[in-house]
Amino acid sequence: MPTFAELGLAPDILAAIQDVGYEEPSPIQEQAIPPLLEGSDVIGQAQTGSGKTAAFGLPMLQYVDPTEHEVQGLVLTPTRELCIQVTQALRTYGSRKGVDVVAVFGGAPIRTQQAQLRAGGHVVVGTVGRVKDLISRHSLMLHSTRFVVLDEADEMLDLGFLEDVERILSLTPSSRQTALFSATMPPEIRRLADQYLYNPITIKVKTATLTVDTVEQFALEVSARDKAEALVGVLEAERPDQALVFVRTKIRCDQLFRTLRDRGMNVKAIHGDMTQGARDGVMISFKEGRLPLLIATDVASRGLDITGISHVVNFDVPVSPDVYVHRIGRTGRVGRSGRAITFYEPRQQREVAAIENHAGVKLSPWVKDARVAPTPVKAPPRRHSKPHVPANGGGPLRKLILSGGRAEGLEPSDIIHAITSATGLDGEAVRNIRVLERFAFFEVPEQEADRVVEQVNGTEVRGQPLRLELART
Repeated sequence: MPTFAELGLAPDILAAIQDVGYEEPSPIQEQAIPPLLEGSDVIGQAQTGSGKTAAFGLPMLQYVDPTEHEVQGLVLTPTRELCIQVTQALRTYGSRKGVDVVAVFGGAPIRTQQAQLRAGGHVVVGTVGRVKDLISRHSLMLHSTRFVVLDEADEMLDLGFLEDVERILSLTPSSRQTALFSATMPPEIRRLADQYLYNPITIKVKTATLTVDTVEQFALEVSARDKAEALVGVLEAERPDQALVFVRTKIRCDQLFRTLRDRGMNVKAIHGDMTQGARDGVMISFKEGRLPLLIATDVASRGLDITGISHVVNFDVPVSPDVYVHRIGRTGRVGRSGRAITFYEPRQQREVAAIENHAGVKLSPWVKDARVAPTPVKAPPRRHSKPHVPANGGGPLRKLILSGGRAEGLEPSDIIHAITSATGLDGEAVRNIRVLERFAFFEVPEQEADRVVEQVNGTEVRGQPLRLELART
């Protein structure tokens, strides 16, 4: 396998690679970097986690001229989360050369992003909607853009952004170099490539290289009414470092979250109906390793790139084999090992067979490993050694008042998590939660009330310090 230096990268880019500890290129990097350095358009079919950000980012940064204060490179991403991740990577790769990378996405002040663009960003990484908005405001000019990347193009299609992508591409110079990366190649993406890429070189990293070799894949037949209990059993037996559980709908996402939360698990949910602030809070906890279990819909998980995920559970069978490949690609990333377990009902055997045919792998029946001693799910690993206090067994309760409510994006799950993390109380000990516009009320066992006030006061949720006091009786 060639080294990064043998691929033709410049010394300042190689120095940045060495800074981040990359030793040898991944397959997609090995195949994509040379033609991109030669100026060719490229279609790369590869999953998230294969190293494609460096595959397109390193050649783009090599040709950026830091002395020209114009947008020379544009990377379009389908989601805010992926936008942030790509931006962080490109800033690292371009640090030695002095390349300014600006992230533009919805849910953040547009004036701040306009100011960053006026200051002279060389590369812009953005979500489709915000890029289009900035163009309409004449804050983002693409007349000098030499390099355009469409990252996760099939996800842009899923989210309905393809027409906007075509509009943005039409505003860039016809002489630009274009790279398109996509996990799958549906007809609409192929048509887009045919129209906007010139004689592209196609690179395909086989799914087997990305998933089968690094992810152990299992299936578990279970009836619909027993799925929640089966999930608890799987988590107890597997003892994941971090697990991502996929469901099909937002309603199912909330239902499963409440079920697991009520059993005392440290769990959060993420789906498209949540505010961006709420989604960001969940993602920060998950990325930092403070949250071991996340329930997610497919749309909400787009761009989720976290190397610590050890397990993916398909609580609901994916809607298509392509979605299955996308889901299990969230574990076993960049050579790490992972485990994927798919729940299916007896009537869904044909769907499982389609997944096996598409992925080229036989899903092994999941059985509880007798060698693994299960641990109670109600006591997830904590970052402190406070004692675990069980839920109150019918004793007197004391009402507390919390400053902060819906206006701050506060949810009942936030209150439970803050209290359990700070005090070691079981989640079931926090009762009768009511979240109002500016305040929230809840009850805890009377003998624990003073300690809850003392230990929770001053802790932060969503960047806001919590203030608690005992309600007057």
